[in-house]
Amino acid sequence: MPPVPPPAAPADPLTPAVSDPADLEREAALASLFELHYASMLRLAALLGADDPENVVAEAYYQIYRKWRRLRDTEAAVAYLRSTVCNLTRMRIRHLQVARRHVENPPEEVVDSAESTALLHDDQRVLIDALQQLPGRQREALVLRHWLGLKESEIAAAMGISCGSVKTHTSRGIAALSQAMEARR
Repeated sequence: MPPVPPPAAPADPLTPAVSDPADLEREAALASLFELHYASMLRLAALLGADDPENVVAEAYYQIYRKWRRLRDTEAAVAYLRSTVCNLTRMRIRHLQVARRHVENPPEEVVDSAESTALLHDDQRVLIDALQQLPGRQREALVLRHWLGLKESEIAAAMGISCGSVKTHTSRGIAALSQAMEARR
């Protein structure tokens, strides 16, 4: 009997074989979304207080990948991604707060990652420290408004609240941030 040849290996072992045109379109759209918005989503997660922004953003991209076919409008993918990063960061912070309450020996000090520290200049550190002292919703509203430059309606959609609540959180956040910055001088 002649020997049976081994099956042919794919041209690129890291790229899965995709035969459905819809899958090809999804892969291309997500690759473009990743290339254009990964850095801004990483900054968003870090500014919102995520302890591990890389994992938060990776999870957000995974969720949008899974739900891509159910998106009504692919143009809204960036807004969906931004909203997902906000929600995941909020959930992560909440989880860490609960976990820290149940630890017998809580850590005295939380140390920022080397990546986070390297990204910030000295003058920004003071602002970020003051920002981290704000309540979560106020911090989210300020970051989305002033760092990302979103409109009130976009912030409301990302946070899942009304436009009036966005105005309230932004106003109170600016007042508290101003007070905290004045106290540090």
